[in-house]
Amino acid sequence: MNTATTPEVPVTDYVHGYSPRESRRLGDQADTLAQLLHTGTAYPAGSRVLEVGCGVGAQTVHLLRSSPGARIVAVDRSPETLARARAHLAAVAPGAPVEWQQADVFDLPFADAEFDHVFVCFVLEHLPDPQGALTALRRVLRPGGSLTVIEGDHGSVFFHPDSADARAVIDLQVRFQAAAGGNALLGRQLQPLLAGAGYEDVVARPHTVYTDRTRPAWVDGFTRNTFIAMVESVRHQALGAALTTRAAWDRGIADLHRAADDGTFHYTFFKALAVNPPASPTASP
Repeated sequence: MNTATTPEVPVTDYVHGYSPRESRRLGDQADTLAQLLHTGTAYPAGSRVLEVGCGVGAQTVHLLRSSPGARIVAVDRSPETLARARAHLAAVAPGAPVEWQQADVFDLPFADAEFDHVFVCFVLEHLPDPQGALTALRRVLRPGGSLTVIEGDHGSVFFHPDSADARAVIDLQVRFQAAAGGNALLGRQLQPLLAGAGYEDVVARPHTVYTDRTRPAWVDGFTRNTFIAMVESVRHQALGAALTTRAAWDRGIADLHRAADDGTFHYTFFKALAVNPPASPTASP
């Protein structure tokens, strides 16, 4: 996909926006992908876990289910989004032991080494300095503590029947995310980003979604309600910036739905686990 240029138009820092529809999309995404992405992530009872960029709480629900007894602190910089997260958890997991905190990843109000584990899902792709964010997280993660990071990569998309119009609308979403300071192709970079931020024992692995008509739950949950809905979130911006026509946009979205209805669809997420190394001993004089 061509990401060399970005649209010269104002965009929000979160390219998908903050609408109720986006909240539903995040919930659909988390529920559909829970087994694929959360398998293997379970924190011991009593451990202190920081979830960075919790958004509307869609991933928080699954952290609670996989780690009963863990003490989760969910952080987001948007007070409105945190309010939605509180309401969501109150509806689906009443009384869940989650501590909510408004904060920015680059200015976390926590003591050094306060957390045993850190969980970051679909956050780095929206930041202009993802490696800086990973470096900042090392301060609040105890030596020997683990960091789990999950990101997608829009460059991993392919589908049948192929369509230049469908690829064009996906490319517009990638470009708008870049214009907002993010990177929709970040998944492939997790291992070098974590190593560059000073983590050790970095293990990054692909987690692939494949859908066709024999997997109707995945077609609905991922291809339609997660991926196509995400691309559709930049429609207004793309038309407003005259980067496409209404007819071309509609053809592209229709062709994505055709792949969902009668074809195949492929996407890859990347999940990485890393360890915060012990501090280097001070050299003797």
